[in-house]
Amino acid sequence: MKKLIILAGITALITIISCNQTKDTNTVNLETGWKFKTGDDPGFASPAFNDTSWGTIDPKTIWEDQGNKGYNGFAWYRCRVLIRSSMKNQNTASDSLQIFLGKIDDCDQVFLNGELIGENGRNIPSGSTRDDAFTKETGRWNLDRRYCLAPADPRIHWDQENTVAVRCFDQGGAGGMFGKTFAIRMTGLQDHLKFDMDSAAYIFSGDTMLSKGYSIINTTGTDQIKGEVLTEVIQCDNGVRLFSERSFIDLAPHVKINKLVAFKKAKSAPAILHVTFTEAVTNNKVDAESEVPYCLTPETSLEPRINGASVFGVRPWSPFQFKVAATGQPPLKYSATDLPEGLTINPENGIITGSLKKKAEYIVKLTVENQLGYAERDLKIVVGDVISLTPPMGWNSWNCWGLSVSDKKVRQSADAFVSTGLINHGWSYVNIDDGWEDTHDKNGNILTNYKFPNMPGLCGYVHSLGLKIGIYSSPGPKTCGGYEGSYGFEAKDAMNYASWGIDYLKYDWCSYGNIAPDPNPEQLKKPYKEMRHALRKTNRDIHYSLCQYGMGDVWTWGAEVDGNSWRTTGDIEDTWESLSAIGFSQGRCSEFSAPGRWNDPDMLVIGWVGWGPALHYTRLTPNEQYTHISLWCLLASPLLIGCDLEQLDPFTLNLITNDEVIAIDQDPLGKQAIPLRKSDDYEVWARELEDGNKALGLFNKTGKTMYVHVDMSDMKLTGKYEMRDLWKQTDLGKVRGHFEMKVMPHGARLIRLSRQN
Repeated sequence: MKKLIILAGITALITIISCNQTKDTNTVNLETGWKFKTGDDPGFASPAFNDTSWGTIDPKTIWEDQGNKGYNGFAWYRCRVLIRSSMKNQNTASDSLQIFLGKIDDCDQVFLNGELIGENGRNIPSGSTRDDAFTKETGRWNLDRRYCLAPADPRIHWDQENTVAVRCFDQGGAGGMFGKTFAIRMTGLQDHLKFDMDSAAYIFSGDTMLSKGYSIINTTGTDQIKGEVLTEVIQCDNGVRLFSERSFIDLAPHVKINKLVAFKKAKSAPAILHVTFTEAVTNNKVDAESEVPYCLTPETSLEPRINGASVFGVRPWSPFQFKVAATGQPPLKYSATDLPEGLTINPENGIITGSLKKKAEYIVKLTVENQLGYAERDLKIVVGDVISLTPPMGWNSWNCWGLSVSDKKVRQSADAFVSTGLINHGWSYVNIDDGWEDTHDKNGNILTNYKFPNMPGLCGYVHSLGLKIGIYSSPGPKTCGGYEGSYGFEAKDAMNYASWGIDYLKYDWCSYGNIAPDPNPEQLKKPYKEMRHALRKTNRDIHYSLCQYGMGDVWTWGAEVDGNSWRTTGDIEDTWESLSAIGFSQGRCSEFSAPGRWNDPDMLVIGWVGWGPALHYTRLTPNEQYTHISLWCLLASPLLIGCDLEQLDPFTLNLITNDEVIAIDQDPLGKQAIPLRKSDDYEVWARELEDGNKALGLFNKTGKTMYVHVDMSDMKLTGKYEMRDLWKQTDLGKVRGHFEMKVMPHGARLIRLSRQN
């Protein structure tokens, strides 16, 4: 989760250099030409400052990924640009000059020609007193940085070179500028007429009917906007129009109108909702589009099927709980042959409980029956030192509820696992993130706040459903949200977690940065070793999740401190820029993935998310969500849903209940995929599976449909292989040597290659 505690005593700085005018004379491109320097000096804002010795940097990517890993504090970006006065004449509504600087992690001051124009997302009026010691505000990392100036503002040097300087402060983890839209342009129709395509999700009615609401908003304070709106839904594979409507609108200032589109579409067919507004007076156009969800996962069979993990690790004497995940028409009956002494299975719900005393390995044959037949599968039980032999699958409260999480919301989420059937596909952890803590009492026991009146009772309720429950803390004095951390109380906290029945601990670096502001490798390990010792003294298996944003290449030493998983990056957002930057960078840590030792590129940003009480539907398109799940499964990542489970729409549910896709993530071999081909346009990743076969991901990184070529010699594969589309669960025939597949924009194909005998 986001680091909300300020790290003190460290400085870093960033700068920017000349950018080119685009072919669009109304826009100055700010995506290139930036210069960068760590450190802090108010003189860096001056146009006269000589920055020729500074390094270059890409503003669309955090500085952590550009040679500054682990750097926290101040840094500067500088760029020089020509701003032409002709820009003022390109639009009828040119009332301000806008400077777009993507997003900034965490805080910023922006200078134009040495004068302060913005701070932490707020415009600073001309003539304001400059404060070099700006407020290091928390929670600003996810805010779009758009700074506006009136055309007559003296800080703009029209038809001259202008110097943009950005002073950044990073409090820990990821740092600097990132995201999209780095440009300078005058306001125009596109700024005043807005389409809200994201507030409402698509609504499914049966297998073929969909509807979608969207809004058109006049954001001006004084101007009437009139024109024609063309709304179309076009099927991607054949160009057929599924819906078309023209209407005239007359929008008064600050007025919003709502539109509803309803159409029929084959469930698995991709389509685009496209809206174009044409202004009546100028014929200027503004458009927007939205990908229509398409469901590839076939309907679940009514015949029994056993899903989820096929191997389970437990330590001697620890409480054993394993839910046999199975689908099929209820009622289902569960049984287990060769179950070791000390364990029993509930035949009504498939929950195996008990404990095992000695280190050993057992092969148990599971059987699930209903009136239509039965299914059998082996379960390997490993009693030893390492747990979590497959990546954990579950839910975490942070990405939807943030600090507003409560006992009621956790219970509702647990209930949703059962009512939606997610529990039948292997989803099992219900994890409470930050916001449950109160303080430590005089005996050192951690107390829960008013939102969690009975933590043991909550844990017992979650366990009764066949699920597991997780908790959150920090090795520092305070958590990221400012609640009580575990610093100095590690042993007591671990004992309390175990006594409550906790199964998972997310341990977030947060305020430990105040204790170790510039940590060396041993200081990075120290707090995680301390909690490891405390957890091992309890008589309970607790998955140990290290959350410290990848500092110090944690994947190289996470196993040393007995971590079961470790975050490899900063926080993910529900944007293509964040998803692709994080997901496609994971090749660097592939070799360190193993059973019980998982690289964690952060949670799943699908469904209704929001990091607090106010939720929005994910900004990821359907294609991008297929990429998200496909890539995370290839990466053998923990799969933690971050959305409101009570608002699961049919598309999201279809996305996370494909058992053949989930099986790639849960493959017992535990090897993470590696990239075979990487380019600006596409990537191909391959994962070795326990049965000797391969899982293959083809990813289109462009905004247009393209064919991705695969050369099987990259995987040292010879002979014929059977191809299977895992999302559609269909065989595609045999292939030898090479092949290519059509991949949607920002989309993915997930393939299993099986050797032919």
